[in-house]
Amino acid sequence: MKVSRKWLQTYFEEELPSIEVLAEKITFHAFEIEEIVGDMLDVKVLPDRASYALSHLGIAREIGAILGLRLIRDPLSAKLEPQKISSNRIHITIEDTARCTRYIGTLLEGVTVGPSPLWLKEALESVGSRSINNIVDATNYVMLNLGQPLHAYDAKKLTANKGGEYSIVVRNAHEGERVTTLSGEEYALTRSTLLITDGNEKTSIGIAGVKGGNLAQVDETTTSILIEAAHFTPEGIRKTSQILKLWTDASLRFQNKLSPELAGYAMQDVVNLIREISGGEVVASNDVYEVGDEKVPPVEVTLKKINSVLGSQYNVEVVVEALMRLSLGYMVANEKFTVLVPFYRKDLCIPEDIVEEVGRILGYEAIQPLPLPPLTETPDQNMFRAIEKIKDFLIERGFSEISTQSFSSTGDIILLNPLQKDMPALRMSLVDNMKETLRKATLLAPRVLGTKNQLALFEIGAVFNKDRESRALALGYTPLSGKKTGKVLEDVQHALFIAFENIGIVSASTDEILEITFSEEWLAHLSHEAPPKKVRLGMYRPFSVYPFALRDIAVWTPGGSDVSEVTHIIQKEAGDLFARVDLFDTFEKDGRISLAFRLVLESFERTLTEADIDGVMQKITQKLAATGGFEVR
Repeated sequence: MKVSRKWLQTYFEEELPSIEVLAEKITFHAFEIEEIVGDMLDVKVLPDRASYALSHLGIAREIGAILGLRLIRDPLSAKLEPQKISSNRIHITIEDTARCTRYIGTLLEGVTVGPSPLWLKEALESVGSRSINNIVDATNYVMLNLGQPLHAYDAKKLTANKGGEYSIVVRNAHEGERVTTLSGEEYALTRSTLLITDGNEKTSIGIAGVKGGNLAQVDETTTSILIEAAHFTPEGIRKTSQILKLWTDASLRFQNKLSPELAGYAMQDVVNLIREISGGEVVASNDVYEVGDEKVPPVEVTLKKINSVLGSQYNVEVVVEALMRLSLGYMVANEKFTVLVPFYRKDLCIPEDIVEEVGRILGYEAIQPLPLPPLTETPDQNMFRAIEKIKDFLIERGFSEISTQSFSSTGDIILLNPLQKDMPALRMSLVDNMKETLRKATLLAPRVLGTKNQLALFEIGAVFNKDRESRALALGYTPLSGKKTGKVLEDVQHALFIAFENIGIVSASTDEILEITFSEEWLAHLSHEAPPKKVRLGMYRPFSVYPFALRDIAVWTPGGSDVSEVTHIIQKEAGDLFARVDLFDTFEKDGRISLAFRLVLESFERTLTEADIDGVMQKITQKLAATGGFEVR
């Protein structure tokens, strides 16, 4: 929500602080500030309080409460002036009262459409809104001021019957019905879309709560207008915007649960403003309200509840001060508050909502933190030290660590509220997750992981059965080159059992996966004084800030050829542009072996061109072709 400091100042007699101070105060007591541009604040209003805070009035109320300033005017506190004009000329029919609970139509005649006065143009432009004409600008101004969307139709472009009577019908669209909006886009509608229609002509004049149509657009020839102030339920507006991929200032506000009461105040303000800046007289008005005056139930909360949630020691007088600053009516008896919630505060429903209001306005920094209890003993870190030593041990031997979720389709422990319906239990083993990870990693390894000829993975995690939680280690191994490389997991298991005596038992074993369940005694008593294993790292090589290039090359080699001979030629001929080369595929045919490599080229000085890359690949191809027995595919 973009708000102007100058606009906000109209609500206060006292001079507001600088825009930077305002941003700081709002941040610590109400909302995040996404941007400051000159005299404008972009306030991040979250959905829980968007029903009142997507407006200058809502933000002004927040500033008043934070700074302890009184608003010199509140458009929503005064009683509405009763309508003393006929409603016979405007007939309103709401077919779907579940999605449109209120519709007010007001007819003005004798208006003059033209440029807006300077103050109105500046107000709209200060928050990034474009001035169109005085009628449209008036509806936009009241929306940005109060938060209630409005729309004006050219009445003479609607159809009146012989008695000069207009008909507005709010109905669901017919399947496939089309409407063209003010901006010229045409939309095909479904039955879930709510429309504003000309009941006499049975034509669509707007997408309800989202955007007006172009059939009754206000322009410089307009002399009579029909103003709409309505209330649409949020679920329908949200669904319509998502289906049409059409989000507007109006739909943003309607989908955040506005009060139907707001429509009456907005209609009164916009009529007064239009008469002031464009002339005209109100000749008819009709208000169809399916609910009637909306009553918001009071919320009760005790002083004990407030202090227990906040960890504070406030007394009744301090809480009363906070409620008064928030302009919340209240009654208090025996340290129990009955808070009278105004119609526009749709977010205040339960005691915790009142607790939050009190806490944020008084300032969370005013609450003294509870002292932490002293540590009576040093936490036992032996288990974590042991696990880190095992990780180091495996990484030295070429294994990579993975981490998978602790949920499974079956198990001894079934969750009451699982995150996934197909995985309602806690896992009893790491094997299934390792098997699935190996399957996926095998598909990705040559292309993404850059792995040469094998996948070696491990995971250390918790497993659960009905008796207790345990720790286990899963090892996964699969060759990628097509060649078997011996009993890798068996050798690693043997080395583990030598390096870590009494580590645990083998709970599952196949050619590809080995699982060891740790011994609780070993985890508990491993000496943290034992020197940690050292991981030998390769030589550090900086990376380039310029993008790298990938090229593949495949070469036939005589049987028994050494892979390193080919990689040496590739590296030498690539020269300074060489970054890395990986073998990602091999196969044998007719006594020859095909080796496929992925070459990474990069420069530390510039972005490589196609000419640079082609030159390197040509040199490599020529050198390999000139080497006896080699043939580039």
